[in-house]
Amino acid sequence: MQNGAGKLMKIGVLALQGSVIEHIQCLQKIEGVQVVEVRKAEQLSEIDGLILPGGESTTIGKMLREYRIIEPLRDLIQSGLPVWGTCAGMILLAKDIVGQDEVYLDVLDVSVRRNAYGSQLDSFQSSAVIHKLAEHDIPLTFIRAPYIEKCGPEAEILLILDGNIVAVEQDNILATSFHPELTEDLSFHKYFIKKIS
Repeated sequence: MQNGAGKLMKIGVLALQGSVIEHIQCLQKIEGVQVVEVRKAEQLSEIDGLILPGGESTTIGKMLREYRIIEPLRDLIQSGLPVWGTCAGMILLAKDIVGQDEVYLDVLDVSVRRNAYGSQLDSFQSSAVIHKLAEHDIPLTFIRAPYIEKCGPEAEILLILDGNIVAVEQDNILATSFHPELTEDLSFHKYFIKKIS
């Protein structure tokens, strides 16, 4: 996964549904990064890391299965491919989804609640300092967001907001309930890239 001097780092954005373009625009602001829109399993071998964007987790999960991406992606994550799930992406990564029998990638040691904050009307903005990422207030945008009800021993909590776990890290996996790509702050994108380099 290490890139040699002068080599562009290839970051994939799963481009099946959701806030794909917003993540791409953030990544394009970071020097040394080439963005790959991932729609097929064979593209996974081209990338150094992958972002699973927000959107409809049920729809994205169904498409991952239909396009036969889910198994090779799970294998790559378990083998160390850096991956970051935002909102729906967090749900796709989780080993447990409250009130739902079916899980998707089954790699992140958390129990997550879908639409935990209610409907689109219950979307909100907040901010917090996350010392592992930056010493300034990072803006947080929640849209029909999930949160984590409990973490297993493998997952490290990065942020608790109003009593709810909203950001975690587990080895090569990063997951956030909120949408950093909908703000001007690149702290999370830069942190994800730093995990890869």
